[in-house]
Amino acid sequence: MRYRALTLIVIGGMVLAACGQTTASRSLSGGAIGAAGGAALGAIGGNAGLGAAVGAGAGLLGGYLYDQQQKGNIDW
Repeated sequence: MRYRALTLIVIGGMVLAACGQTTASRSLSGGAIGAAGGAALGAIGGNAGLGAAVGAGAGLLGGYLYDQQQKGNIDW
């Protein structure tokens, strides 16, 4: 039951990833949501700090890439 609630929280946060209109806001929101999700998953694995750091980096990069794709600078 505990893992189910945690999974729903993480998925809900990822749905809101990269919210914003500017490059900075999308990158920062992606980083914050990534850090929260990474900390949650890291806590399950035994190292919340490392999970938060990795999640923040991935979220920051994801938010930036999403912003660039929305602006037409990246064509996937």
